[in-house]
Amino acid sequence: MSLFDYTISELEQKLHNKEITVTDLVNESYQQIEAVDKEVQAFLTLDKEKALEKAKQLDAENSDAAALLFGMPAGIKDNIVTKNLRTTCASQFLDNFTDPLYDATVVKSLDEAKAVNIGKLNMDEFAMGSSNENSSYAATRNPWNTDYVPGGSSGGSAAAVAAGEVLFSLGSDTGGSIRQPAAFCGVVGLKPTYGRVSRFGLVAFASSLDQIGPLTRTVEDSARVLEVIAGRDAMDSTSADIEVPRFTDALTGDVKGLKIAVPKEYLGEGVSKEVKDTIMEALKVYESLGAEWEEVSLPHTKYAVAAYYLLASSEASANLARFDGVRYGVRSEKATNMLDMFKMSRSEGFGDEVKRRIMLGTYALSSGYYDAFYKKAQKVRKLINNDFERVFEQYDVVIGPTTPTPAFKVGEKTDDPLTMYTNDILTIPVNLAGIPGISVPCGFSENGLPIGLQIIGKHFDEEMIFRAAHAYEQATDHHTKRPQLGGAN
Repeated sequence: MSLFDYTISELEQKLHNKEITVTDLVNESYQQIEAVDKEVQAFLTLDKEKALEKAKQLDAENSDAAALLFGMPAGIKDNIVTKNLRTTCASQFLDNFTDPLYDATVVKSLDEAKAVNIGKLNMDEFAMGSSNENSSYAATRNPWNTDYVPGGSSGGSAAAVAAGEVLFSLGSDTGGSIRQPAAFCGVVGLKPTYGRVSRFGLVAFASSLDQIGPLTRTVEDSARVLEVIAGRDAMDSTSADIEVPRFTDALTGDVKGLKIAVPKEYLGEGVSKEVKDTIMEALKVYESLGAEWEEVSLPHTKYAVAAYYLLASSEASANLARFDGVRYGVRSEKATNMLDMFKMSRSEGFGDEVKRRIMLGTYALSSGYYDAFYKKAQKVRKLINNDFERVFEQYDVVIGPTTPTPAFKVGEKTDDPLTMYTNDILTIPVNLAGIPGISVPCGFSENGLPIGLQIIGKHFDEEMIFRAAHAYEQATDHHTKRPQLGGAN
């Protein structure tokens, strides 16, 4: 049995009892990476020397006074800046960005909580994608079946946890990029409320939508990690000055009287029958626990994908303008003048999907089109938020599938970006509204691939979605299943 089959609290107790050491945990992480990562390709950069050095230091400390994540091996998505550790955003443009000068706030928080950073995780380039096939280095594979994608853009973060390479990881979620790969890989993925976690040190894709969150094996682990990384940060003006509760206190297992809203749009056209059936079975579990559910409507959901891609691409166009080959990143050696250097560095450094979104965003923001596209999309965003606010006047949580289908095969949708975009149709509304959402394993498809249940809550009410997610998890055994690649099933 792998040490990573235990929860953080169970491993904490083992450390306290001197049954294991932090060095044991870190070594197990690197041994598993050595064993399976050639197939999974979750990691882009490893930090083995520093990780083992830190483990040795922690073993010399008194774990009786341990921080919340004392000695726990973690992976960091490669768009979260790590001091003196290569940060590429899985892009050739940042291939030589080997020595960042600072840590992201969340990385500092993990360090203060005595977690151990194992390395940087693969992703879709600049977080633009839904399958992890847009990485300019390698396509990460799903540990349940390596012929399938792990989801994206935090595909490396989800696959590393599912394959038992790390105990938990951090990802970023702009339109579903934590929850969707969590669903595809059979792990727990949380997108916190916008502003709950500092974005300082997260390489920006769409600043009004991006949010950092954890990917873990269990809901309890997710709650514990969020306690560490959440909170006000003076370096991020969009981080909220709201008290961070003890999220683990919400894990009571009691959901009697919980009022659940199930949007009919989330079980409509495009959602596969096996996903619908699995979600209905999950709702029966909630009924058996004393919760109540009713069908509701979120009528503006059908406009979410169009609004999202206009807004996110517009913000990406502005955010990625800084990548010009002047201050950092790869500079074209073919250019003979300044303007050519700008153009050629960006042409050579960015992949097709990044270029596609920059062009779309620049067009939407251009003179004569701003009102017709960008401004209208912002109005639709408000309508989507109003839909959720109306539902939350009567219900505690919104529940539905995380994705319309289980994971699809590698290469199946790469030539059809519009079909790929619709894969996030059930996760995008949460980002547009800025509310929290969590994906938990709820079953498996006929071919053995995981299916995710999405639980959505009110602004800054992560406690409620943790409560609902934990109760379901404890009433089922889906979270205990392991892919053959990551350990015994």
